[in-house]
Amino acid sequence: MRTSILIVSAAAATVLTSLPAYAQSAPNAGLRVGILGGLDIVRPGSTEDSDVDGDDQSTEGVLYGVDVGFDIPLGGLVLGIEGEWSDSTGKIKANRSDPNFFGYGTVASGRDLYAGGRLGFVMAPGTMIYAKGGYTNARLNVIAGSSTTQTDDTFRLDGWRVGAGAEQALSANTYAKLEYRYSNYNDAELAFREGGTSNAFKVDTDRHQVVAGLGIRF
Repeated sequence: MRTSILIVSAAAATVLTSLPAYAQSAPNAGLRVGILGGLDIVRPGSTEDSDVDGDDQSTEGVLYGVDVGFDIPLGGLVLGIEGEWSDSTGKIKANRSDPNFFGYGTVASGRDLYAGGRLGFVMAPGTMIYAKGGYTNARLNVIAGSSTTQTDDTFRLDGWRVGAGAEQALSANTYAKLEYRYSNYNDAELAFREGGTSNAFKVDTDRHQVVAGLGIRF
């Protein structure tokens, strides 16, 4: 009995002393915070088309933002939850007040909120590929007439996002990542600057993004 107790005690001590080393050897785990930057393209989906010849019907700009997440190692897999705030410099390229153009008239891309999860596969220590998906809520800011002044009227869009990427640990607590994301928005409403909103209506708006990120783990 005494021998068994000593064996169990020794095993427990071994496990406890190995936990810090395990945490340091799992660079894809734990709380993380990062900054983001990349390419942002918003355009009508397959069921919406403005039929303007010679126009790509899209807003293109630079995405910038921040994200936060928490990752849990599961053997060779990593399960994570994450949230993101981003904005974009994208604006409609033509000065048109026709609401059929692009489906929204003359607009600029606004803030985008995302919440979702990801599942990663650890290819090597510190190197992971992953797939992600979740909910996204975006805004398109209305621009007055042919000017560049925003009217404070805002389209609010609800949709979903999927994507894939790769993450590489740069040190024990820093990392870099590169990912592609596709978002589709199906529900929208127009919020007026005087207050109040329109009735909800259906849309089909696509968003394509190529994003790089740098972050730190705690």
